[in-house]
Amino acid sequence: MVLARLNINEYTNKVLNVIKAKFDLKDKSEALNKFSEMYGDEMAEKEASDEYIKKIINIDEKHMKKYGYKKMSLKELDKLCEVV
Repeated sequence: MVLARLNINEYTNKVLNVIKAKFDLKDKSEALNKFSEMYGDEMAEKEASDEYIKKIINIDEKHMKKYGYKKMSLKELDKLCEVV
């Protein structure tokens, strides 16, 4: 948790109050966190969790065991993508 002292304008204050009331939050700090959860992906990506990374590695390992480094010709790719 990071502690921060902020100076916000009146409009931001109103927005935080609306979010606080709409989601029944305790304080403006929770409202700001909720706002960030809702709209933060547009500005910055979240970090991948260890669980997600392990899942991706597992999928990759299964794929490599099944298919190895098999190559596909352009003709095979066109057929797969239904390109005439």
